[in-house]
Amino acid sequence: MTASQKTSERYYLRGMKIKLVILDFDGTLGDTRRNILESLQEVMRTAGWRVASVEECDATIGVPLKEGFRMLYPELTDAELDGCCATYRKFFFANCENLVPDVFPHVRETLEEMQGRGMVMTIASSRNRPSLLMFLERMGLKQYFSYILGGEDAAKAKPDPEPVLKTMRDLGYAPEETLVVGDTNYDILMGCRAGAHTCGVTYGVGTRAQLEEAGAECLIDDFGKIIEIFQ
Repeated sequence: MTASQKTSERYYLRGMKIKLVILDFDGTLGDTRRNILESLQEVMRTAGWRVASVEECDATIGVPLKEGFRMLYPELTDAELDGCCATYRKFFFANCENLVPDVFPHVRETLEEMQGRGMVMTIASSRNRPSLLMFLERMGLKQYFSYILGGEDAAKAKPDPEPVLKTMRDLGYAPEETLVVGDTNYDILMGCRAGAHTCGVTYGVGTRAQLEEAGAECLIDDFGKIIEIFQ
């Protein structure tokens, strides 16, 4: 039996009824990593800064863009960070003008099945709302979500619990009825701090060890495996 199976078994033994599923976007539903990394590094080259490594850039995926740049360049002022964000978005949208991100395997059919079971599915992403909605439309996924939070839609961002707390408040669900799903430790910490159940996906940016350390109750290597949590 694998570690992820053991973690899932502990979840099954709780016998909880999940009604609300809060999903991350980048690295969980959509494979946008390459475009994020290319845009980040293009900003660095244009500014004449040291170009951060792939690993350093990966560590910023999941937090708001400005905070990601602050992690990489703590010496920059707020005004300089705002400039970084504006330049990044220019590069990103230029690169993504005709882009339809890859949907990870088994996402569409699994969302369809979950919707058929009467589950409420929402998104809590650090991505800005315009690009989030654009991608969901292009990928044909928007119809599965009744509630969508972009990075600017909550007072505080991941790993703060506010995006989850706001979703639960607005939709009327309790923490024990809620499952948070994501690929980074920021997603898992956000869910845990809100008192919700958590599931880490291992095919995104975060490693299995990082997700476990953050407190993920279960781990899945394929999005389709999430259905097993509800059985």
